[in-house]
Amino acid sequence: MGLKMIVMVKQVPDTHNITGEAMKADGTVNRARLPAIINPEDLNALEEAIRIKERIGGHITAITMGPQKAVQVLKECLYRGADDVILISDRKFAGADTLATAYTLKFAVDKIGSFDLILCGRQAIDGDTAQVGPQVAEKLGINQITSLLEVVEIDEEEITAKHAITDGYELVKSKMPLLLTVTSEANEPRSPSAKLVMAYKNIDQEVNGDSYEEAYMQADDSSLIDRITEWNADSIGVDSTICGLQGSPTKVKKIENVVLAVNDIQQIPATEAGITDLMHELMDDHII
Repeated sequence: MGLKMIVMVKQVPDTHNITGEAMKADGTVNRARLPAIINPEDLNALEEAIRIKERIGGHITAITMGPQKAVQVLKECLYRGADDVILISDRKFAGADTLATAYTLKFAVDKIGSFDLILCGRQAIDGDTAQVGPQVAEKLGINQITSLLEVVEIDEEEITAKHAITDGYELVKSKMPLLLTVTSEANEPRSPSAKLVMAYKNIDQEVNGDSYEEAYMQADDSSLIDRITEWNADSIGVDSTICGLQGSPTKVKKIENVVLAVNDIQQIPATEAGITDLMHELMDDHII
């Protein structure tokens, strides 16, 4: 039978290509100015789920919360080997912080039903909070192992895993059900399968909109083709006052641009003594 696995993925702006127009005046990301990609460590989570399936069998359902544009990350999951995908989309979800997002995802997992393992990236590059995965686990009342480096042993009852801690790693064991957050060090995500790309490339209808937020707020009632399951707020039974912007206690107090400038230049002699002096100076300044 194998494990019933859920992989939570997110469409994020590519923050590796930041420009001066990357942020709005209110402190939110200007997603229209940045290309959208699947969150890198979510690919590591999907890869880990696929490897577990290859080891002991199982079924992988990928889910994402976002506007209909976010269906692109679900297609990426299908291209790599996910069995089913679910889009959780409703204008009521717009503006959600990590708490409101975790609340919504918890209800989506409840609707999916029984599961053994939830996997997600350790953190998303658009926020770097590393909060959503642990918050979902807490709301579901299940164990969690964060910052996964390696699945050492796994069967249908329990898992032994290596995960990162401040000064190294530790081995931990847990019964199922369980949530794992996966680091980029855990694996190397495989490339999309050419066969699966050809099979799934046309499964969604064209979704338009100038920006991520506008795609949320202008969402209509049209549905994606059957291969992609789509749920809204009513489908999963959330309280609209607790999700989206209305249910998000996080507020941006201040935003400022930080420009790094060189204040001083030192030339270090290319000698053993010069390198030793540099190392001592860096340690004295607590840089290393």
